[in-house]
Amino acid sequence: MSSQSIQRKVEALTRQMAEAAAADDFELAARLRDQIEQLKGPSVRQPPPGQMGLGTNIPVAAPPKGWTRPAKPDPMTTNVRPRGRGR
Repeated sequence: MSSQSIQRKVEALTRQMAEAAAADDFELAARLRDQIEQLKGPSVRQPPPGQMGLGTNIPVAAPPKGWTRPAKPDPMTTNVRPRGRGR
């Protein structure tokens, strides 16, 4: 499907979902919502608290291209001022 046809389908499904919700047919509205999400493709979102471990089906955001992890600070020298001349 082209992006324009997908957009038209999403708009049509959105209208149908609003009509179903107005008619209190929430099961149909939920199915239409799921179809819209499938058409739009996977999105990266933050997992809810308590579901951040293994076994979640929520994709994790990838770091930007070229990003490197900062150096880990040495716990033996963190927050230590040098002695001597600087006083």
